[in-house]
Amino acid sequence: MRPLLLNLYAKYARAMKIVFLDAATMGDADMSEISAQGAFVCYPSSTPEQARERVSDADVALINKIIVDKEFLDAAPKLKLICEAGTGINNIDVDLCRERGVAVRNVAAYSTESVAQTAWMHILNLAGRAFHYDDYIRSGEYSAGTIHVDAAHPFTELAGKTLGIVGMGAIGRKVAGIAEAFGMNVIYYSTSGTSHCKDYPSVSLDGLLRRSDVVSIHAPYNERTAGLIDYEGLCKMKPTAFLVNTGRGGIAVEEDIVRAIDGQIIAGAGIDVFVKEPLAADHPFMNCKYPERLRLTPHIAWYSREARARLAHGMAENIRLFFS
Repeated sequence: MRPLLLNLYAKYARAMKIVFLDAATMGDADMSEISAQGAFVCYPSSTPEQARERVSDADVALINKIIVDKEFLDAAPKLKLICEAGTGINNIDVDLCRERGVAVRNVAAYSTESVAQTAWMHILNLAGRAFHYDDYIRSGEYSAGTIHVDAAHPFTELAGKTLGIVGMGAIGRKVAGIAEAFGMNVIYYSTSGTSHCKDYPSVSLDGLLRRSDVVSIHAPYNERTAGLIDYEGLCKMKPTAFLVNTGRGGIAVEEDIVRAIDGQIIAGAGIDVFVKEPLAADHPFMNCKYPERLRLTPHIAWYSREARARLAHGMAENIRLFFS
């Protein structure tokens, strides 16, 4: 940027107000790069009413799960830019923002490595029974036994098995590459219908569910993917197969997952995302008949230290580029 433009931007930035309305999810991520862009006010969380009040004099709003609708935009006459603290923008009425002249920016690909690693954590825990073996030893059962293994609970090798990926975007490709390192075969179902990836066979959803030993979901939540995998679909899977969802809650029907595990229709599931977050204390997931077959994580797939650092940097860049 030329010196004159730098001076103008610096002068404008000093007067620009940036509010982060639900920053608690960023944890201890360094946001100094964002705060350097203007007068930065950071709120751990905001109710809809608080959000409307806090955005009233803001030029930039940073949000994660805050709903941006007509009421929100009506309360923000100065607002020029909304930065989503993530990739998905389902919480934002993008068309209305466009009508109002408010730009929307997200941060793509910041969590690819993190989500792929979490998906594989679930796959390996399910196939390798890591939690069971640890519990077995700590319970004293192993010490009281007479042989040096847990003969009743062998684990499953992944080599030669088939991984079916629902949604072959950047994360799906990363997960597929790791599967190849384990000697797995990879197939995928394109939720958009484009089948743009030529590295692996594209199959129908029915074919993927029937053939896969592991089904891993990496698709966005939209009208095509809502309830995509229900009880009927789960019944098409092998009884030895696992389901992993680190994509979006609601793509696989939650009640149907529990029903399939309780009925031993599938061998197990690893779930990181839920329709309603945090998960309700009386959710069906909390009352599964075979809890050892259902492994849950609290929407942490995107949450590595490195991913959050990339996210904070990406939001700062979005602000800088928009105003410069």
